[in-house]
Amino acid sequence: MNLQEFEAQYREAMAETLNELQTAVLLLAQVQQKISNIGSSIQTLSEGVEDFIANQKAE
Repeated sequence: MNLQEFEAQYREAMAETLNELQTAVLLLAQVQQKISNIGSSIQTLSEGVEDFIANQKAE
């Protein structure tokens, strides 16, 4: 393998690795958004249950 082949192989491997990193970062952002949405849903459900319990106790 000469220097040009080595350089081409290095650049190709680096480009592929950077693409994989970018994909991972985008997936992480999606996971973070999903976790945030789930947290909001849990909070809404919890508030609904607390309101229901409070109303039932008031009757």
